[in-house]
Amino acid sequence: MTESCTECGHANLVGSRFCSSCGGQLSRETEVSTEALETLGGIEGTVGMHAPSSGAVLVVTSGHQAGTRYAIAGEQLTVGRHPDSDIFLDDITVSRRHVELKIGSTGYVLSDVGSLNGTYLNGERLEATEAILTNGDDLQIGKFKLLYLVSWTS
Repeated sequence: MTESCTECGHANLVGSRFCSSCGGQLSRETEVSTEALETLGGIEGTVGMHAPSSGAVLVVTSGHQAGTRYAIAGEQLTVGRHPDSDIFLDDITVSRRHVELKIGSTGYVLSDVGSLNGTYLNGERLEATEAILTNGDDLQIGKFKLLYLVSWTS
């Protein structure tokens, strides 16, 4: 299903907050409670609940796709706003080709592939060409915040 942009008439996926063509706002943000629910322990205590039985996963923690989990498999994975991306993040703040994840000798390696808004790893802008991801790393791609989790089971 699609939703037409009131600014330019472009057809966007239902649930999108911004037009992928002109960047116009499609729908208002819903009000969210800021009440603290419970404090979670360290990441080591929760990995088994969030990660697949083997491999790694990216969990969207902020953005309109919050709660979505993406299993990371294969030797290379693309993340961006292009519909053919392995992980499709539909927001104007995400470049069509934003980042790539490639398997390295010690795990996945993150590379920003020339995005306009940059990529942030644990709150720091990724300035190097590549960074090795470790369990619990926080990524920011456009308005999306993601958590990188690696399964501890073999």
